[in-house]
Amino acid sequence: MSHYEAPIREPLVLGDKTYHDITEDIAKPIEGKANKNWYMAFYISLAAMLWGFGCIFYTVGTGIGVWGLSKNIGWAWDITNFVWWVGIGHAGTLISAVLLLFRQKWRMAINRSAEAMTIFAVFQAGLFPIIHMGRPWNGYWVLPIPNQFGSLWVNFNSPLLWDVFAISTYLSVSLVFWWTGLLPDFAMIRDRAVKPFQKKIYALLSFGWSGRAKDWQRFEEVSLVLAGLATPLVLSVHTIVSMDFATSINPGWHSTIFPPYFVAGAIFSGFAMVQTLLGIMRKVTNMEDYITRLHVEYMNIVIILTGGIVAVAYATEFFIAWYTGSPYEYYTYLSVGAATGPYAWAFYSLLFFNILTPQLLWFKKIRRSFIWSFIISIFINIGMWFERFDIIAIVLSKGHLPSTWWRFEPTFVDVGIFIGTIGFFFVLFLLYARTFPVIAQAEVKTILKSSGEFYKKRREQGIPTKPAIVVAKAAVKKEDSDNNLNE
Repeated sequence: MSHYEAPIREPLVLGDKTYHDITEDIAKPIEGKANKNWYMAFYISLAAMLWGFGCIFYTVGTGIGVWGLSKNIGWAWDITNFVWWVGIGHAGTLISAVLLLFRQKWRMAINRSAEAMTIFAVFQAGLFPIIHMGRPWNGYWVLPIPNQFGSLWVNFNSPLLWDVFAISTYLSVSLVFWWTGLLPDFAMIRDRAVKPFQKKIYALLSFGWSGRAKDWQRFEEVSLVLAGLATPLVLSVHTIVSMDFATSINPGWHSTIFPPYFVAGAIFSGFAMVQTLLGIMRKVTNMEDYITRLHVEYMNIVIILTGGIVAVAYATEFFIAWYTGSPYEYYTYLSVGAATGPYAWAFYSLLFFNILTPQLLWFKKIRRSFIWSFIISIFINIGMWFERFDIIAIVLSKGHLPSTWWRFEPTFVDVGIFIGTIGFFFVLFLLYARTFPVIAQAEVKTILKSSGEFYKKRREQGIPTKPAIVVAKAAVKKEDSDNNLNE
């Protein structure tokens, strides 16, 4: 009985679920037809994506001049979106890798979708530097490969080149980690498939998984190794993104607090996006029994923690801007100048969404509410977008010389591309929800006996917990005999 949970702990799998029920529930969105919620979400996302793609083609065809940039503000909306999307991707790696190393059971139901979110978010992030080049067909120039220009080589001192390595490493490790975890689930769909074409596709995707003990042993070992590789990536990727700014000499960017502050902000926004996605996914794929209030509460606790770290970083930045007494620091993104200048609306939006809104999660009723969690998670992501916008636009708008002062205003193309990437992200996620198992069924089955509501109730009543199928059959037999007696 030692591996069973204390009765006081809430179950992580609701309802009278057997092992077979879990298989049925997780295979249903793939094998059945999509519900109305899915179609509604998909068409809205598709419309946004097509608008965004139209804006991208217009940008590439006409030039970067269609954005709101100038000779003084060379970075703005696009790099804001790049950092925002990279940050959102962080929670997936944290949930799947760090929580795996800590053996947290509650990650089982959410890790697969969080990992998918990481990959789709990194796709969106990668789009922005490529478009920003102005000549995306020369995008391969960022790679240190032999070329036709003689001894031309990339600048290894540039943080922008470090970004290329950070993002590509992050994407490849996350992709391998995600795919490895999906193998048993693909095999489950393969074995259930009725159509020969579907069977062939899932047979290819599952890499010949047979479910032998040897397969499982290798699966566990590889998962641990990949989790060990992915954990430093949680810290390193956003540290390198922060160095885009921290290694410059601009007041407000030239700051040693940036790396830990960016990492905390990334986990903060990433968990908020997981909350947003799971709120939608529970309804779209009917997974209410697997993504429970307990999952939402645990994620909200992480949001409170990382939100606190971000708030302390804000206070530190604000204090340093004042304490240095430098007139240049007066115009950094967290300073009196920012609070009273032309970007005051962005400054106060940042404080409201990122510091005040998450404080509501201290109240247990709000922390355990699906609706409130969903609303607060959207607010946090709006706030984190404003944080990146403030860092970039406010700092660049006020240079050392008054002649370089400029106020950035986005054009419809800037806004269109951003909305397009949000649409593209949700299109990918909704297609994933219809073709891939959204919950790691093999992993959820491992916690069914210890954390399933059905088993916890039986243990409380002192009934021996036999295998689920035996219990279910016994219940059916008892029902039949009772019916016979009544007749």
